Order: sequence, then structure tokens, then C-alpha cells
Amino acid sequence: MVIVVTGAAGQLGQSLQHVAQKFTDIEWVFCDSATLDITDASSTQELFLQKKPNYCINAAAYTAVDKAESEPEKAYLINAMGPENLAKICAEIGTILVHISTDFVFDGTQTTPYAETAPTAPLGVYGASKLAGELAIQQHGNAYYIIRTSWVYSPFGNNFMKTMLRLAAERDSLSIVNDQIGTPTNALDLAAVLIELIQKDSAMEVHPYGIYHYSNEGQCSWYDFAKAIFEKNSTAISVQPITTDQFPTPAKRPAYSVMDKAKIKKNFNIAILDWKESLFSIESNS
Repeated sequence: MVIVVTGAAGQLGQSLQHVAQKFTDIEWVFCDSATLDITDASSTQELFLQKKPNYCINAAAYTAVDKAESEPEKAYLINAMGPENLAKICAEIGTILVHISTDFVFDGTQTTPYAETAPTAPLGVYGASKLAGELAIQQHGNAYYIIRTSWVYSPFGNNFMKTMLRLAAERDSLSIVNDQIGTPTNALDLAAVLIELIQKDSAMEVHPYGIYHYSNEGQCSWYDFAKAIFEKNSTAISVQPITTDQFPTPAKRPAYSVMDKAKIKKNFNIAILDWKESLFSIESNS
């Protein structure tokens, strides 16, 4: 089996490289933006015709949520045009596309977990560009899994966990938003689930393609998440809860973005760890 992974330098891409070491029966083709620019249709086609992958995991994305508000063209180029290019070449040569999307496609007005069929209504450019990517894949692809995830962190790349630990080393106290509710996702767990999904899909006669939700189990606020990060790392710091209104950002965030994961559990028999259990199991130097 040949699997192409785009966005290999990002935190999910690096997590996939870490987890993939156990799967030596798979030929892995890890591509960062220098190796493969998914916004360039011709070079994307060239690589896929050369490698002829069975699957492509698209972990390439523009994820700077606030910066996207002032760089919408760049966000749409990477998050919408890139997936469209991938969907077209995958459909052409029979590659199954596994694309990573986000909880930011929702507006956060629900108070119960979002199912895959819930109406989408992104609040900012980042969410809108990721939704455009989903729609492009649905329009141009015929064999795809779109995996929406949330609040991704890991020992790799830039993320909330690493930011909190860096700030804690510089300050005596922090104020963290307590009225946005979601679910942290350990990128190492997500990477393992993507590989498990591919292995199970490859053995299926009928493929349950479509949109899926995956994060760790449970829910918390950013404040709760920060407190748990400091507890896990035995970091002594004063943490104060604040409201979203007290911490204005260029991009508006959904107030509630917990996702229902019943579909991925049912169709692929996926076991999912609670977010806090997963956080406490992570090795900071993985």
C-alpha cells in the first residue's frame, strides 16, 4: 500500500510520521509544502502519477485562524483550491482521499454535540475556507473521507499546549477564555485513527465514504484545558477565567463546537480516549 501525506511538516503531519514508524508494510510518501505544493495542480498531478498512491491523507492546511481574516486569498488557496486539486487527481487515478477539516465550519449556536449532518455556518475566513475545501472535494471527488477535528495539539508544531507552557515560563499569571466549549484532540491519537481507518477501509467491499467527526471524548473550555496542561506538567501558575468579550480576537470563534463521534465509532469500530486521559498520556518529547 502506498500512502501520500501532504502537510508533513505540520503538527498532524509530524504526528503521522511518528506513528507511521510502526507500519513498515506501508510505503509512506511524506510531502511538506516544499516537496508538494497542493495549490499547484500540475506538480500535484505529476507526483500522483509517479507514486500512484492508494490513499492520500491531506494534512496540509492554512490554520492561522486570526491571520486568515487579513489573508483570505491565501487561506482559500490552501484550504479550498488545494483540496480541489487533490480531489481531481485522486478521482482521476483511483486514489482514496482522506481530508482533514475542522469544527470551525459550525457557528457554535448548538448546545448539544454536532452531528456530521448539522448545518454549517462558519463565523470567519478560516472556517469558510475549510468548508469550501469540503465542498470542492464533494463536487470533484468520488472516493473520500472528510474528517472534521478540533482543538488539535501535540508535541510538534505550534499549538495551544505548547503556547501555554511557553507563556507559563515567562509569566506569573494567565487569563484564559472560559466560555468557549469544545474538545481537545491529541494529534498522535488522530494520526493513529487515520491509519486505522485506512487499514479497515482497504479491507471493506463497500466503502462508507463521506464526512466524519473525530476528536477525543468529553468537553472542556480553553480555561479547563490550560489548567489540565499545567497540572500534567506540574507547572505552578495562577490561571484566571475570562470571557470571550474580555479577550477580543480578529476572528470570531464558535462558543460551542463539541462534535458527535457516533458515526466513526459505528462504521469503523474506533475506540476513543477521553481528552484528559490522552493529554496525561502524551510524552512531551515524542
